Amino acid sequence: MEKENDMNNILEISNIVIDGYSDEQWHPIVKGIDLTLKKGEVLGLIGESGAGKSTLGLASMAYARAGCRISSGSILFKDQDLTQASENDLRSIRGARIAYVAQSAAASFNPAHRLINQYAEGPVQHGLMSFSEAEKNAVTTYEQLLLPDPDNIGYRFPHQVSGGQLQRAMVAMAMSCSPDIIIFDEPTTALDVTTQIEVLAAIKDITQRFDTAAIYITHDLAVVAQLSDRIMVLQDGLLVEENDAREMLANPQEKYTQDLLRVRSLSSNRKPATPDRKVILDIQDVDASYNGTDYVLKDINLKVYQGQTVALVGESGSGKSSLARVITGLLPPLKGSISFQDTQLSAALKSRKHADLQKLQMIYQMPDTALNPRQKIRKIIGRPLQFYFGMDRKQRETRILELLEQIELPADYIDRYPTELSGGEKQRISIARALAANPELIICDEVTSALDQLVAEGILKLLLDLQQKLNVSYLFITHDLATVKAIADEIVVMLQGEIVEMGPKKEILKPPHHEYTDLLLSSVPRMDPDWLDRLLIKRDNMDLQATPAT
Repeated sequence: MEKENDMNNILEISNIVIDGYSDEQWHPIVKGIDLTLKKGEVLGLIGESGAGKSTLGLASMAYARAGCRISSGSILFKDQDLTQASENDLRSIRGARIAYVAQSAAASFNPAHRLINQYAEGPVQHGLMSFSEAEKNAVTTYEQLLLPDPDNIGYRFPHQVSGGQLQRAMVAMAMSCSPDIIIFDEPTTALDVTTQIEVLAAIKDITQRFDTAAIYITHDLAVVAQLSDRIMVLQDGLLVEENDAREMLANPQEKYTQDLLRVRSLSSNRKPATPDRKVILDIQDVDASYNGTDYVLKDINLKVYQGQTVALVGESGSGKSSLARVITGLLPPLKGSISFQDTQLSAALKSRKHADLQKLQMIYQMPDTALNPRQKIRKIIGRPLQFYFGMDRKQRETRILELLEQIELPADYIDRYPTELSGGEKQRISIARALAANPELIICDEVTSALDQLVAEGILKLLLDLQQKLNVSYLFITHDLATVKAIADEIVVMLQGEIVEMGPKKEILKPPHHEYTDLLLSSVPRMDPDWLDRLLIKRDNMDLQATPAT
């Protein structure tokens, strides 16, 4: 695709090379890429983990993370080369003229300060307005972003608002200085589908309302399709393809782009469980609470059959992970029973038998926190082999190599540390550790939500393949409806601690739906640039129809 007329460009990055330091030397991680951005334009940067998306996005304000450096190329912002700018000049631009919205608002906000103080910090430090003026401006911006109670929400601390509200508060903070460019770095990746819609709508509204240019970084083509005028596809620090968003979605030229578009096509065609199959897990009439009074689970009844995948879906706070904690004994229920292979389990983990622990394993959302970074893979996978089966060193070695082969990783990974692996490889090690116990049921808690789509597809294929070979059952907790469609036999929909709908996948996904199931399904982004606009118009009309006449 030809570059636009240079006169229209607010940002021009030319032949940029960015190095990363590892193994005691510098290696190129962004390899001579050109990027242009016009006023009011939204540019989507997509690609899998390690493609260089975030590194290139941050370079637009001449910033490189620790362990990285901009080694060559030019970065022209309004005809000023930022690679030649002084630190004082860069300080006056960053945050004021070019703003940044991080992936995790929860990790980015200071938990000790109120939202409005953090909103005001930028414009006050840049000398654009007084604190009282910033307070008034914050209320206006909160209102524009449809945050609840805009007059008062700024006086809450970060932990006192929901994930979607906090992400919108970060968008508001980025807008506080009325910047020319905002860099959005995976701002909806960790959000459930209904919350994601709120944030996407807020981003689209704010960029159009103020004619703000934006770089939107993501690995999800369906998400970037809703916002972007133009898309650049990156792989291994190189530009693979660049085109108008609609043209790229309709007619991708490169195989890698085509693979990204096809990634949602994975499907599971196994037959649903029949009544004569063995029940592995039987949950009856379970209520649970963290404080003894406020219920997080109410009257839960659920069965999981041998070799079956049950998907547990619902937005954040619906009770999915709380149910997993009850099943594993980390949260004893107030009432009800949990039976595993016809044997009732003790409510508390510490009272459960050794064999009960072995047959029920869990794979966690974040392998970075689930795997001990100081232990080699040999010890991580070998621990359950020793704990549950008393294997000696030679037996463990043999079994670890078998497990590495099962999860499709090379044998020499046995002597690596988790920090030497990619995100997808770490999650495969987590799977191997669970399989080491030879379980009957594995609880998968958002195991693909932190991974890019191509890597996530590989993990899902691996889990399906292992299920067919080992006849293991999965309770799959997720907010990703695309994942549910790909792997589930049965679907259980949860809302505010209750099951609102459950049944075979084909029945749940076929209209008519429960009202909440319909909301979840309608919130899954599609490869259609007009999908978000149509959805918002439809929901606005529904709100108008629901409003009584006065």
